[in-house]
Amino acid sequence: MRKLFFTLVASIAATAPVYAEVFELPPEGHDVIGTVSTITARYEDTLVDIARRHGLGYYDLVRANPGVNVWVPGEGTEIILPSRFILPPGPRKGLVLNLAEFRMYYFPQPAVGKPAYVYTYPMSIGRMDWETPLGLTKIVAMAKNPAWYPPQSVRDEHAADGDPLPRIVPAGPQNPLGTRALRLGLPGYLIHGTNRPAGVGMRVSHGCVRMFPEDIEFLFDHIKVNTPVRIINVPVKIGWDGEELVAEIHPLLEAPQPLVEESLEQIEQLDADIELPAPDPNSKDPLTYVTEQFVVATTERAGQLDWDLIEKLVGRSDGIPEVVGVAIKNAATSAAFK
Repeated sequence: MRKLFFTLVASIAATAPVYAEVFELPPEGHDVIGTVSTITARYEDTLVDIARRHGLGYYDLVRANPGVNVWVPGEGTEIILPSRFILPPGPRKGLVLNLAEFRMYYFPQPAVGKPAYVYTYPMSIGRMDWETPLGLTKIVAMAKNPAWYPPQSVRDEHAADGDPLPRIVPAGPQNPLGTRALRLGLPGYLIHGTNRPAGVGMRVSHGCVRMFPEDIEFLFDHIKVNTPVRIINVPVKIGWDGEELVAEIHPLLEAPQPLVEESLEQIEQLDADIELPAPDPNSKDPLTYVTEQFVVATTERAGQLDWDLIEKLVGRSDGIPEVVGVAIKNAATSAAFK
């Protein structure tokens, strides 16, 4: 799928131009977007710098380039850019946040007569003692240059570390929310920017979702209140690319994410075809996830997997999609081959 680059001009944004990556959305039954490419590192580059320039997060680049020094990759070093993605399972609408992937997908409603697009961005999620919850919610408010009111638990943590916080942190360079914030229906949780962009794509927040400043500003200008938000934990994705089955495997999160269900009134305000995820105790092994996602991918179309390839891909768990199977004409044929 061709990767498109858009430049926002003054008619779209009131500030200086911002660059955003967008993929044309493939039709139903096709699930792969983007391409894997390589670049050559410059003397002054770090993997963090390269990741941000190419719409990737910290773990995206580190896992795709094992053995490369994060801070001094070295001039002339070939760097893999893992910018090929399998779309997450479920409805292609609103925001979908896949915690295991450290990535969000935004499916805006297409304009009449225009093609549909999907925006995808790296994100940070809650660390192990401040997990980002799973569930179905929506955007309930939006704010530019928000003030931060740190909860007492966060203030207590900072105080214990000798770094006390005020009750209110005003907008500005010291505000960890950055310049934009989207408030979720889950009490206390936001999608927001950051004043520490080097941490995007890692597990570093107090449960909120962080984005690069330029990404949240672009998203803020294109999203609306009441947009549905689905938060999932899917470390294994399997989808179709033509006649081929492709798998994308990420490491399992080290701690389970709590499932938070909205009130019945809030759920009824969302589209009925978006389902709440089942509770995930994170006790499954990767091959169990593979089996589950294979079943989902082949619900309407028969296919077969090469389990030897799957096991190698699980061993790497680098998030780079690879072909692991093919379509079959006879649905009665075995679902696996050697």
